[in-house]
Amino acid sequence: MAVPNYTYLKLKMLGPCGVITLGTSFQHAYKCEVECCEHASAIIASEELAVIKEGTAEKAPDSKWSVGSFEPTEGIKEVLIDPSNSEDKEVHIGTMLSTK
Repeated sequence: MAVPNYTYLKLKMLGPCGVITLGTSFQHAYKCEVECCEHASAIIASEELAVIKEGTAEKAPDSKWSVGSFEPTEGIKEVLIDPSNSEDKEVHIGTMLSTK
């Protein structure tokens, strides 16, 4: 059994030879409070990370995929940039686009 006194930063408890009194400074108490807040923030962040991890796909991303490599699965038409030169590059155009 212990009796904390937060005003004076003292902790009193019964010992084998009487009352044991422990004290600290305001600086040390502040340091402990900051560490406690950082620890609580780390726990909350790890719980949020676990929730985010549950919502993400588990398969590994394709290493050949890059930001500009979007390839639709259907509804595309390949058109030559210069029809007179067959060695030119092709452009993929969506066939499901509206006329606007």
